[in-house]
Amino acid sequence: MTNFGKKTLRKQRPTKRSIWTGALAATMIMMPGILGMNPVLAQKAERNSLTYGELLQKTEQGQVRKVELDETEQIARVYLADQKPDAPPIPVRLLDQNSELINRLKEKNVDFGEVSSANSRAAVGLLINLMWILPLVALMLLFLRRSSNASNQAMNFGKSRARFQMEAKTGVKFDDVAGVEEAKEELQEVVTFLKQPERFTAVGARIPKGVLLIGPPGTGKTLLAKAIAGEAGVPFFSISGSEFVEMFVGVGASRVRDLFKKAKDNAPCIIFIDEIDA
Repeated sequence: MTNFGKKTLRKQRPTKRSIWTGALAATMIMMPGILGMNPVLAQKAERNSLTYGELLQKTEQGQVRKVELDETEQIARVYLADQKPDAPPIPVRLLDQNSELINRLKEKNVDFGEVSSANSRAAVGLLINLMWILPLVALMLLFLRRSSNASNQAMNFGKSRARFQMEAKTGVKFDDVAGVEEAKEELQEVVTFLKQPERFTAVGARIPKGVLLIGPPGTGKTLLAKAIAGEAGVPFFSISGSEFVEMFVGVGASRVRDLFKKAKDNAPCIIFIDEIDA
């Protein structure tokens, strides 16, 4: 029996923790830019504020050019006369009753009116920004999923591809095999040992490690192996010898070990390796 050299191939691959850490770091780096791109949030960060009393005073002094009243948020957006045309409005917290302010605005002929809440505009701005963030998140999740699949494939790379039949009977008996009577008589001892091993162990006999079936294609070697499993009522493994040959050193040996481990877990059983000369 040939001893296969044992060599483990390891490939450094990113772990899930490192991937999530990188994604979190990228998100934290992008958030300041996202907040800066949002016009509503940017304006809120830059604008100053006035008190309700200061608004009344500036209105009386004629320093107020325009006022937008937002009853939903209880905020007045004030545009002063000395402000630049493109300057953002100054927020002022309103009271529950603002009749005095409205009367002064009317007296000073200040342009004022009710407007919708700024939350809707902020939500639209955030939605626009999220439209290009969501594809990035989707790409990260796709990369994480592919990395997980690659890890699972790497772990199963050395697993055996043996075709395993768990049924107690293969459906084939010696009566189904014709023309090889001598071979069937010799293999009957293997069947007896599989069914009644105590008869042999009592006299110190040992079961052969394997049986070599030699013959040209089509002479019934595979059928004989299935007949042994069928007569003994044991599981049947079938694999081609060429499947153990791989371009990477150690993978074939790993598959041999995996195959025999499965067979040991389901002993007694039959392992049939076809084209072993490969």
